Amino acid sequence: MQTPKNIFDVIIIGGGPIGIACALEAEKKKLSYLILEKGCLVNSLYHYPTNMTFFSTSEKLELNGIPFISNNPKPRKAEALEYYRRITTSNNININLFEKVTQVEAEGNEHEVTTIKGKYKAKNVVIATGFYDIPNYLNIPGEDLPKVAHYYGDPHYYATQKTIVVGASNSAVDAALEIYRKGGEVTMIVRKEEIGRRVKYWVRPDIDNRIKEGSIKALFNANLKEIRENDVIIETPEGEQKLENDFVLMLTGYRPNFEFLKKMGINLSDDGRKIPQYDAETMETNVKGIYLAGVICGGVETHKWFIENSRVHAEMIMEDLSKKAKA
Repeated sequence: MQTPKNIFDVIIIGGGPIGIACALEAEKKKLSYLILEKGCLVNSLYHYPTNMTFFSTSEKLELNGIPFISNNPKPRKAEALEYYRRITTSNNININLFEKVTQVEAEGNEHEVTTIKGKYKAKNVVIATGFYDIPNYLNIPGEDLPKVAHYYGDPHYYATQKTIVVGASNSAVDAALEIYRKGGEVTMIVRKEEIGRRVKYWVRPDIDNRIKEGSIKALFNANLKEIRENDVIIETPEGEQKLENDFVLMLTGYRPNFEFLKKMGINLSDDGRKIPQYDAETMETNVKGIYLAGVICGGVETHKWFIENSRVHAEMIMEDLSKKAKA
């Protein structure tokens, strides 16, 4: 394993849009930096559904004032991947891909960052790891069967098949509509009495009408109780139902890696929301020299922070680090 050779002003953990924004701001402030990303460039975006359209317009996803030109006001996944790739390569961003961070330890006024490939030292660390890595499991029998997936990619895979979609958020609704349009037989399992209120406004009428006409079946106030090889058991207000089934998409949301934060000594709120402790002016946590950026700031409330409203975190953090460097 490599040993630390030099000390960076800041190591950024996470190579998504906010991590890249932090790197661009570090360059502006003439701070030495390194991004460490456990997967490919903008790894979370890469694993989004193939045909995903962003809720935000392209200008709201821009970094550093670099224009994001898309075919439509709301860009698609492929356009975003290309945009962030071009920013990274054209600016020679210092980033190590496929290098997972396993530990961050404070050493006096510095931090030692250990990865699967080596060790690095930094005066400061920014955590910009997002929330898409750990699904919210239901912990029911059969959830580990091969027919079950917690991520959705392309609808073609489910063509002509009986597919259960668990959830009522944007991801679940998009999957249900796309699979239905590829000839799949879709049943949505929704634990509340209606489709989620934060579903994209231009998609909502489509899913409501498909359910109303019976093209997509939806069971409301229902819970998936058990998954078996050829069917599923569902709890409904009318009692248990057994449905023949080929695939189950558990699109019940995702959460940040809270254990990683706690290992570093970052405090989390004990009210169930698990919001990390940080200074709203600088984004520095209760651990000196460790900062947060992006969606991870919201704890389990992953809908609070997006690219468009957390880009400013990069400026706030690097401004604080610049002031510290000059002090």
